[in-house]
Amino acid sequence: MAVLLAAILPALLLTATGAGAAGRTAAEPEPVVTLSQKEAGKGGEVTVRGKEWHPGTLLMMLICGQSTPARGVIGGTNSCANAQGRAVTTDDKGAFTRKMPVTEPPVPCPCVVHVATVTGEQVLADAVIVVAGHPVAALPRETGDGRLAVLAATRLEGDSGLLTWFGAPPSRRLVFTVGNLGSAPVKDPVFRVGTAHGVYAAQWEERQWRGTVEPGRKARIELPVELTAGAHGDYQISLKYGTKVLAEQPWGVGRPWGVTLFWILLCLVVPAAVFRIGMAIVDRARPRPGRAGGRRRPSPRAGVTARFPKPRSAPSAGKAPSPGTTAAALPWFTPDSAPSEHRPTTKGHS
Repeated sequence: MAVLLAAILPALLLTATGAGAAGRTAAEPEPVVTLSQKEAGKGGEVTVRGKEWHPGTLLMMLICGQSTPARGVIGGTNSCANAQGRAVTTDDKGAFTRKMPVTEPPVPCPCVVHVATVTGEQVLADAVIVVAGHPVAALPRETGDGRLAVLAATRLEGDSGLLTWFGAPPSRRLVFTVGNLGSAPVKDPVFRVGTAHGVYAAQWEERQWRGTVEPGRKARIELPVELTAGAHGDYQISLKYGTKVLAEQPWGVGRPWGVTLFWILLCLVVPAAVFRIGMAIVDRARPRPGRAGGRRRPSPRAGVTARFPKPRSAPSAGKAPSPGTTAAALPWFTPDSAPSEHRPTTKGHS
């Protein structure tokens, strides 16, 4: 049995190695961006062509300053003319052709046409362009041979407080420890913090840390992270130094229920207030008893009591009716026409 295993094991290893080699595919080609002309002035137009992108990918094209294909867009999107950017979607072969206006970026050149994905995994490519008449300045000096690497897991610290429940921007501190693996010190390194929500590509912002990391040393770094007002859902916070992503950290942000409660109360209070105001106006406009034409409105009881006859009052004893007046007779008794003094008196009969 041992002899059989010894004979079969090399064959199995050879087969596995061959299968692994056969399973490896060639690395996907890098996306390519070319321009119809290398130099153009403000107000001109340049045609941008691209290939080797994924089919059906939405891309954004920007003209950015302080950038080179080797170092990328150093200042992030703050170095780009964002208002004059153009969007384009690749075809079934991963290629595209799109014209875009030439504008001056907010920072000096060297300049590039920066093309990057809008959704999904971030893929980008740059093409050098010279914007005629725009100032040119030297790129920021790199920090030598220093190489930073994250030595411990990143984490988000802090809380947003009660105001976040009412739509205030959620904020945290991205805390991590880096070590200098190079041979030169790294002074005031500039990191880039990316915020991605759902399927959308990360939005990058620069964060500079003040300090120096000596070769072979480590440092604890805290960078502020803030989302937009009313943000909620699942977010992915990424940390990049240079062109390398050092760490990623998920962040679940709760829904600002205070805003929902506010709108519910608003929908209940405003109609109630309008109803109260309307009723007050109607009450003031309604005529009051005794004010219409100077006459008092009869009360409802008056109409009911008027239907019944009023009893006639008899003259009081010892008081003779005044001349010219007749005594009121009861409705069920009519006195004789003869005066009472001439009326014969009757006596009881046996």
